[in-house]
Amino acid sequence: MFFYNLTIALYGLFLRFAALFVPKAKAWRNGRKHWQSDLQRMRTAGSWIWMHCASAGEFEQGKPVLEALRSRFPEHKLLVSFFSPSGHEVGVKYKGIDAITYLPLDTASNAARFVSIVDPALVIFIKYDYWYHHLAAVAKRKTPLLLVSAIFRPQQAFFKWYGGVQRRLLSFFTWLFVQDDASVQLLAQIGVQHCSANGDTRFDRVATITEAAASLPLVQAFVERGEGPVLVAGSTWPDDEELLEALPASVRMIIAPHEIDLPHIDALRARFGRDAIAYSELELHESAAALRVLLVDNFGMLSRLYQYADITYIGGGFNKSGIHNTLEAAAWGKPVLFGPNYAKFREARGLIEAGAAHSVRTADELDAAMAPLLASAEQRAAAGAAASAYVRANIGATARVIQFIQEKRLLTNP
Repeated sequence: MFFYNLTIALYGLFLRFAALFVPKAKAWRNGRKHWQSDLQRMRTAGSWIWMHCASAGEFEQGKPVLEALRSRFPEHKLLVSFFSPSGHEVGVKYKGIDAITYLPLDTASNAARFVSIVDPALVIFIKYDYWYHHLAAVAKRKTPLLLVSAIFRPQQAFFKWYGGVQRRLLSFFTWLFVQDDASVQLLAQIGVQHCSANGDTRFDRVATITEAAASLPLVQAFVERGEGPVLVAGSTWPDDEELLEALPASVRMIIAPHEIDLPHIDALRARFGRDAIAYSELELHESAAALRVLLVDNFGMLSRLYQYADITYIGGGFNKSGIHNTLEAAAWGKPVLFGPNYAKFREARGLIEAGAAHSVRTADELDAAMAPLLASAEQRAAAGAAASAYVRANIGATARVIQFIQEKRLLTNP
């Protein structure tokens, strides 16, 4: 614990220094500057459920649970905390919660104050972001504490000789809902029995998105005015875009990069030349039918873009952190391609095993994976059907979490 607390203190100092130069660090610091008074102002009377998400991706996993809690337990109010500024930025736009806050730095005093102010009836952490003192403060109050959609791997500190603190914090949870049997077996090796293989709530989320998704008229017009198959590439990075540049001219593309700042959009314009147009310019461009590449320069459209694809490509597979969300594309019943760093993503492995996805490392491998899909509508349909079936087969994690809450009577009327 001495080393853990020292690391937390040094981390806080580092971020305060980095805030002088790095915008994201500045947002991290400023968001927590008055966290206690902000939280006291937001925390109105009534019984509250607190959910914590590290960032935007985990928030997507949490949304089905939040919506189910709102439906089943309407007498309780919902608070969501975030660690990262990017998650907080997404959270403030979501209308399904009552309050949103940054999680303060994980010191014992901060955690005690935070939990005392919120006084939650139930606490849910999504996937990971294990902050020892906050979890300990919840457990000390004997408040039900759930971990949802977690996944464990042998490389994690829980399973190493030096992971005593990490193993101890798992004991704070009332129950661990993990994604697969492999995680259950790993936890059993360190004596953790209060867990079950429950699946991933992201499957529920993407199924809901596709059912309720609105059309994008400008994108639809761009697709219909042109000829040839359409590849929608989501959350791309420069390494991904270098591969896409080598695709044959017959393939039309809609590219939604991970970073949509002006320098990146300009770099994409330079890469694809006169064949490219930004989405923000599309309405005013009368000759859009002659253009090959649409560059999406705003947030919030990606999950709906996939409906216009014949083939999809998911970015991030050349980064250390790995690929981004493959399920949004798969839920639309589309073939999925991505880079080589996917091994830690259970859903990516599942899509490959189902015949719905391929991983590529080079432009030649991308051409080889694309060739049968471009040559045959039947091949595309078969891969897309496999993707859709894989998503449908894994729906239901949210309902099992809610059933557990009801059966164990973790929430009662205030």
